[in-house]
Amino acid sequence: MTTPPHLLVERTDAVARLTFNRPDRLNALTAELLDETATAVADFSADPEIRVLVLTGAGRAFSSGADLSRSAVAGPQGVTIDAANRLIRALRAAPQPVIAAINGPAVGVGCSIALAADLTVARESAYLLLAFTRVGLMPDGGATALLPALIGPARAARMAMLAERIPAPQAADWGLLSHVVPDADLDTETATLTTQLAAGPTAAYTRIKRAFNKTALPHLEQALQLEREGQAELFETADVQEGIAAFAAKRPPQFLGH
Repeated sequence: MTTPPHLLVERTDAVARLTFNRPDRLNALTAELLDETATAVADFSADPEIRVLVLTGAGRAFSSGADLSRSAVAGPQGVTIDAANRLIRALRAAPQPVIAAINGPAVGVGCSIALAADLTVARESAYLLLAFTRVGLMPDGGATALLPALIGPARAARMAMLAERIPAPQAADWGLLSHVVPDADLDTETATLTTQLAAGPTAAYTRIKRAFNKTALPHLEQALQLEREGQAELFETADVQEGIAAFAAKRPPQFLGH
């Protein structure tokens, strides 16, 4: 039996659609999947015939975040965050508009990826969650730059430190999402936006993105580096080992503070 690909890649005319395809794991992201997605984004970015990129998830989740299964965390700890950072850089560097179609929960680095898109359309039942502190970690995927730029430091700290679930309508009110639609309308709204952007002034969109990167996200690269350093240090702490063990056992963690 052939194993289905963990990333579905579709090209229709001027639109490229990338779908995380691990629905049985709520699209938990491995280093391999993140790298594959980053490569696909970079390849389509270099294609002058592609005018819009769409990123979404299969099944009932956009992404549950980094895969914290025993096999996924057994290797070098920097591999996954390096792959995530490569994807974030690729999304922000893409000359085309990027739409994130949030079909369900966007958690952890899955949330960071959604926030790195240019337009983010979500189902009403979806939610955003930075769950990192639940396992003793800090946000990554550029979230420490993206969040304050989008919603200010107070709400950013609330999401990053308290690991609160932010329902899609509230996330839109805060400025984290560009569109929220009834669950049944996600595909229709995404198609409408895709058609509008694909017929629009691509060169203008490119320069808008470049300006936003310079003015709104001037510290993104620094944030990616600081997050990588911070996560490397945190993975050596007892709290992270306890957090991952508690996650696997589906029990509350007992953090010691070190």
